[in-house]
Amino acid sequence: MKVFSLVGSSGSGKTTLVVKLLPELIGRGYKVSTMKHTHHKFDIDTDGKDSQRHRRAGAFEVLLTSSSRWVLMHEHRGAPEPRINEIIAKMEPVDLLLIEGFKEHPHPKMEVHRPAAGKPLMRGGDQTVVAVASDQAVEGLGVPLLDLNDVVAIADFIVDYCRLEAR
Repeated sequence: MKVFSLVGSSGSGKTTLVVKLLPELIGRGYKVSTMKHTHHKFDIDTDGKDSQRHRRAGAFEVLLTSSSRWVLMHEHRGAPEPRINEIIAKMEPVDLLLIEGFKEHPHPKMEVHRPAAGKPLMRGGDQTVVAVASDQAVEGLGVPLLDLNDVVAIADFIVDYCRLEAR
């Protein structure tokens, strides 16, 4: 399974790009999964639902299943956040795992950068940033600069970089 990440400052357009890349890559015949890292507490449960009641009662894991999907919620219960490779190992193998975030992990990354957002480029000396996607020219990158609005070109880059087999 190939792993490729999109990183960037909050509000740079990472999620928008992932949502546009998915149909492009899937339309080419690739099986793609996603993973998103957040620094915020989050909850996918709804107040009063049985699964939330199970979790709040102390269940270590709660699996909810239906005819159309299943989801497994795992509570850390004070344990440290697992390493990314531990999480990836729990996922079903696919052609490509697109990750939004995990900028410290040493897998290849594309930085999504919008100069108008007023935040500096993160790339710095990070050798795992193999390209930058931006809506404006950025000088002195030392890596390919892709037009953030050209989803086909970005998909082409990811396919080539990850050496995904043609479909």
